[in-house]
Amino acid sequence: MRDLAALNRVEMLPWDEWGRMHASYDGETGADYDDLMDTIATVTASDDVDAIMDLYATAELTVPPEMIV
Repeated sequence: MRDLAALNRVEMLPWDEWGRMHASYDGETGADYDDLMDTIATVTASDDVDAIMDLYATAELTVPPEMIV
């Protein structure tokens, strides 16, 4: 998620968390979150700038405004 944010010119610190990140670290997410992470990995590895921007624009993946300094 941090790479996706960085590709959208929003660089985060390694310890910044948003969305379900904390829940995933605690093992509280399921297969749908794993699928989302696979999608993020595939899209960020592509050269499709529009796909990268569109994926980041989803509510769960966009860095909340209060986290951006």
